Amino acid sequence: MRLWKVGRALTVTFVAAVVVAGGVFFGLVVLLDFQEIDSTAKLDAKTLFDLVKLSFGVVAGAGALVALVVAYRRQRVDEAGAHREATRLHTERFSQAVDKLGSDSPAVRLGGVHALAGLADDAPDDSLRQTCIDVLCAYLQLPFTRPRKRPCPPRGTQPLPGLP
Repeated sequence: MRLWKVGRALTVTFVAAVVVAGGVFFGLVVLLDFQEIDSTAKLDAKTLFDLVKLSFGVVAGAGALVALVVAYRRQRVDEAGAHREATRLHTERFSQAVDKLGSDSPAVRLGGVHALAGLADDAPDDSLRQTCIDVLCAYLQLPFTRPRKRPCPPRGTQPLPGLP
């Protein structure tokens, strides 16, 4: 699941909070059968205390919204860092496997082919997987030249010095 950008997450969360708060307000109005607002000004201690509680609730809700966005952003940054680290490790392993393909020893080249196949399976990204597959296919399509055998010296002659 991909994470949203911070602006979109903040917008969706804020809209959801406004919709829920409006729903609760209108739900309470209907539930309490509230018909009209009293026009006489009555500001006693209980009403003032309720307003203070409501203000603290709004501030706490805004703080929770900010904390949610900060946690969301931290998670995005951590996941991006983990992806960068996995890509870096994959690149190092890829370089080592490709170096093995250029070896003179057939066993080392075969190990490089298996290493690239394993890297394609473990790739953190589809583009890195495709790169491994492209290198393997290109390597397998290279023309094969058999190593030339040394000619045997004619019978009865001595081999050249330094040759077995």
